[in-house]
Amino acid sequence: MTVRVDKAGPRPVEVALLASVFIVSACGLVYELAAGALASYLLGDSVLQFSTVIGTYLFAMGVGSYLSRFFERQLPAHFLRIELLVALVGGTLPALLFIANAWLPGSFRLLLYGLVLLVGMLVGLEIPLVMRILKRNVALKDLVSQVLTFDYLGALAVSLAFPLLLVPQLGLIRTGLLFGLMNAAVAVWALWLYRHELRQFQAHALACGATLLALAAGMLAADFITTWAEDKLYQDRVVIAETTPYQRIVVTHSAGEGKAGYRLFLNGNLQFAQRDEYRYHEALVHPVMAAFSASGAAPKKVAVLGGGDGVAVREILKYPGVESVTLVELDPAMTRLFSQQPELVKLNAGALLSPKVHVINTDAFNWLQTTTDTFDVVIVDFPDPTNFSIGKLYTNSFYGLLDQRLSASGYAVIQTTSPLVARKSFWTVATTIESVGLTATPYHAHVPSFGEWGYIIASRRPYRVPTALPDGLRFLSLHSLPALFDFPLDMARVPTEVNRLSNQVLVTTYEAEWGKVAVSR
Repeated sequence: MTVRVDKAGPRPVEVALLASVFIVSACGLVYELAAGALASYLLGDSVLQFSTVIGTYLFAMGVGSYLSRFFERQLPAHFLRIELLVALVGGTLPALLFIANAWLPGSFRLLLYGLVLLVGMLVGLEIPLVMRILKRNVALKDLVSQVLTFDYLGALAVSLAFPLLLVPQLGLIRTGLLFGLMNAAVAVWALWLYRHELRQFQAHALACGATLLALAAGMLAADFITTWAEDKLYQDRVVIAETTPYQRIVVTHSAGEGKAGYRLFLNGNLQFAQRDEYRYHEALVHPVMAAFSASGAAPKKVAVLGGGDGVAVREILKYPGVESVTLVELDPAMTRLFSQQPELVKLNAGALLSPKVHVINTDAFNWLQTTTDTFDVVIVDFPDPTNFSIGKLYTNSFYGLLDQRLSASGYAVIQTTSPLVARKSFWTVATTIESVGLTATPYHAHVPSFGEWGYIIASRRPYRVPTALPDGLRFLSLHSLPALFDFPLDMARVPTEVNRLSNQVLVTTYEAEWGKVAVSR
């Protein structure tokens, strides 16, 4: 049997179907990326979450491709229905997962992988059906090359647009719904192209209209859905919520005596609460700043790595001898919010607006590799090592670079999770600091919002407890300061490995230790 090949070039129907392949591929990848992003936001360990989501999705696509063999007649009708199902399920996937995490947290994983399986199977059905429809008019060698070309082009377009444009500008919920509308548009396209072949044209037209209306309504209600879900998740009223290429930033507020006040969350993890953040930040900053001053000269050049909220900078500026503070924060949205939003500027006392402060929005690891400056004090205030991208900032490679940027008598201090809850993780950081030749001096403080919290001072010289502190502190005093360096038996040192870029043992240890707390709750 010979296959008829159209020498005059592709017909409009073929062009339409190949364009739909581009859109179908783009939509499928968006749903996959949205599921992976949400899983990493809400469950932590982005490598694990993306790996399992992608693996499940690809497996489901394989199942869908296998099942396509059982569709024998009315292929355009089947393609149209599958497009509508993908539009509805894939388009609403981010919204459904947000709501499930807030209202049914115990069912989040089940729903996550159930939706990924369903969307993957439906997407796996799409391409084989398109190829079989196109086979009527296109030679096999041209058919495979054309379909795969448009499939991969769609994937490339979305892989670039998702982190750089879609999520920062639209957020996950609107991005999902937008691409659901695009899937539905492909169904409408198929409805028109094959209107003469469809036996139930009116029913298909009504289904297309209903799907478009449902997704459009979702687009209009996206802000309400996000606020409704996050208000439930965070308990307090959400006053600021922003998705950036790096993280989800949420600020909540609870007014009244004994309330938390403003609270900052990054990817669902609490960073500080207004009612007790002074404990955390005084303990982070003053033991090293005051100790350097005790040597006879005030620290002049200070660097803060992380800490884009500017609250650590607020404490640093209590030392009038400080001449410059370099704040290195990856996410420009953080420094923008905490230098422009009045309620957040009040929290850091306008620290980011000080002429002494220079903000650099870049990766701290890369910055340490390129800068030639040295500093008297370096404050390292990164989030906990919940994934490998943050875990690299707790490795011996990072601390080796940090050592090069310290002045001869300088101090660095690293916030280092809870020595009570994550005991092995805490001491892993101490072992890693010591592996590059620095002296590690651990201490801890009680912060009610976090519990017992730990810090480690890194220096080339032995640390000495300071004999003077700035006026106006609310937590630290000369009398209480020595107690911070005393560790009871249940927080005492345990043997640990060095955290290296090649193994990142800290991330897996941290997840295991904090995971026990999550399960017990």
